[in-house]
Parts: sequence; C-alpha cells; structure tokens
Amino acid sequence: MANNRIKINNTDLEVSRINFGGNVFGWTLDEEKSFEILDAFVQRGGNFIDTADTYPWWVNGTGGLSETVIGNWLKSRGNRNNVIIATKVGSETQEHGYDISRKHILKSVDESLQRLQTDHIDLFYTHFDDKVTPVEETLSTYDELIKAGKLRYIAASNLSPERLAESFEVSEKNGFAKYVALQPHYNLVERKGYENDYLPLVEKHGLTVFPYWALAAGFLTGKYRSEADLGKSVRGDGAKQYLNEKGLAVLSALDKVSEKHSTSQATIALAWLLAQPNIGAPIVSATSIAQLDTLFAATKVKLDAEDLALLDGASK
Repeated sequence: MANNRIKINNTDLEVSRINFGGNVFGWTLDEEKSFEILDAFVQRGGNFIDTADTYPWWVNGTGGLSETVIGNWLKSRGNRNNVIIATKVGSETQEHGYDISRKHILKSVDESLQRLQTDHIDLFYTHFDDKVTPVEETLSTYDELIKAGKLRYIAASNLSPERLAESFEVSEKNGFAKYVALQPHYNLVERKGYENDYLPLVEKHGLTVFPYWALAAGFLTGKYRSEADLGKSVRGDGAKQYLNEKGLAVLSALDKVSEKHSTSQATIALAWLLAQPNIGAPIVSATSIAQLDTLFAATKVKLDAEDLALLDGASK
C-alpha cells in the first residue's frame, strides 16, 4: 500500500490518499461501529484520520465525542505511532463562538490531547477564523506548542484568502512555524472558490490540500437526482442546492466515466480530486465497509485525458 501514500509538503508525515473524516464518530456511528470502521480503514492501508475538538457539537452541544472515540480506539489498539491524527481548534459550539485566541488554543489543545489519549497531535488546523484575534497571537501560540512537542505541524481550514496570506507574512517575519496544508471546500460541483481564491496561495507556499465535503454532501454519489430523492438520507437536504443544470451535467459525466471504469460515481468523483495538482487526500467519511471500499477504489482508478476533459467540461 506504500504507493498509496503521499508526503505532506514541508513535513515528514506520509499519509494515505484517503483521509477519514471523523465527524461521524459519536454521531452516526457509536463507539463499537466506529472501531469497526477504523480497523477496516487501517487494514486497507489508511493511516490518516481527521477530526476536530468540537465534533459532533450538533449532537451534545459541546463536541469532544469524536476525539474521545478515536482516543479509546488508539489506546485499545496500541497503534498511535502508525497513524497520523489531525484535529482542529476555533469552531463554535453551544458554549462559545469561533475562537482562536491564545487562551482558547492552549485550553483546547490540552483537552484534545486528553481525549485522544496522546502526547502530541500530528497536524493541527485553524478550523475557523474568529476574525478578531491578531494573526500574530494565533501563530505565536502554535509556535510555542510545537516547541513544547504538543503539536508537530499546523494547517489552515476556513480562513479567508487575506488572513491566510497574512499568516505566511507573520510567520516569515517572526520565524514562527508556517501552515503546511490547507483544508478547503472543494469538489466537482464546488470549484470556483478554491480555484480562484486559494489555489494561487497553495502554489506560492507549497501547501498540500485536503478537500472537505469531497462528495458534496453525498450529491456526487449520484443517489440524489430529483427532489423526490432528497428524503433518502439525513444528508439529503445538503444535496438539494446541486439539483440544477450544472449539477445534473456533472452527474451525467460521472455516469459515463464510472461506467467506462466499471466503478461507482463516488469513486470517480474522488479520483478526479486525486488527479488535481497539490491534492493530498480527499476527506471522506464512511459508515459501512462497503462505503469504505468505494473510497479506496478511487486510489486505484487511473483517469485518462478523455475522462478528465469530460469531467472538467461538465464542472467548470
């Protein structure tokens, strides 16, 4: 499986090309089911797990459940050194708003370490920006935590292009650690924001990109093709916005390419992301072994120029 690993730029972290999204732990998967899926993920060569301090806060108001499940799994399997754990700080809960102040980061990191039952976090993201904390305060805090050995590397998720650019200037000027990766909203039906506003920064700073909502709330699986389909799952509402001419054109292209490769639409949608420059691994969740196999199939599909042109044309 080693060929399905990629090195995160400017780090010594080698990660699988599928990044497991841990928002489902403690939400749609209980602990027992979570362990099953995590075991199966690792058996298939996966080693990269993404979570956040606040997942799933929409269930219990505060979050923390996802990290707790992962921590219990790491402890019971004794495999902490074989996996790369990413978590985040800054998002809101019912207890607090967006916050990337020094005080909140220090508290959050210690709580995350406790829940994950580990002494370090491999990749630590600014999840959301509070838009008020000076960039210098956030980055100097991260720098201190890296020197203390609690964090290995830092990355950014939902920062504006302006604040992201400023972060590099501040790190450069002060000799602070720099962000090594970006986690943006990016997929076949959501291209413009990333490609126009973030790609130039990604290329300038050599960032490795881990797109979230890689399957557009399930829309790119092809199971939602009409208003009537939206009731098929709890996530149907999220797919609704893509039921338009462009969305259906993308599905039609996915249908053609997936038929040609005898695989699923979801697999092709992920293979398209993996074929884009700077992409490390799409972040995707699975709640069953069958879904997991669909994800890993994407790392084995080789899209040719014709496939890529068809998908690009429909999704531009």
